[in-house]
Amino acid sequence: MQITALPRPLATLALSGLIPFVGLAVALWLLPPTGATVALFALLAYGAVILSFLGAVHWGLALGQYQAGAATAAAAFSWARLGWAVAPALIAWVALILPPAFGLLLLAAGFALAWLVDRAVVRANQLPAWYRPLRAWLSLPVLASLGAALAWTLRAGF
Repeated sequence: MQITALPRPLATLALSGLIPFVGLAVALWLLPPTGATVALFALLAYGAVILSFLGAVHWGLALGQYQAGAATAAAAFSWARLGWAVAPALIAWVALILPPAFGLLLLAAGFALAWLVDRAVVRANQLPAWYRPLRAWLSLPVLASLGAALAWTLRAGF
């Protein structure tokens, strides 16, 4: 599926969400140490917010399926579904507490896991088919940005 096949607001807002990831990762390598430190913590914070958002998608999915009558309360609000819905926020919170290098690694693991979960949910026909390529287009640059930030962090001795 082409990104142009998605509704313009969805594609524009989703892809615009990559700007802070890529911009802050590049800024780490270009800014003097004081500015780079600010960029590092801004990247960690933004990553934590977005990872939390990815969990919230599943909370909203459960609410929507129940409201639409597509699932019983037990199916819509299972421990597995709602557990996953809150797990990204918990992962993100811990990532903010850890030293930066470990926080970046944990965020990257969280984003990779969210990508895998979303792929499985699309395969189960609980999310539209276009969500799978959209998540790939978003996840790969996010993971690359976090990887570049991790490389800078290790180089800088954080």
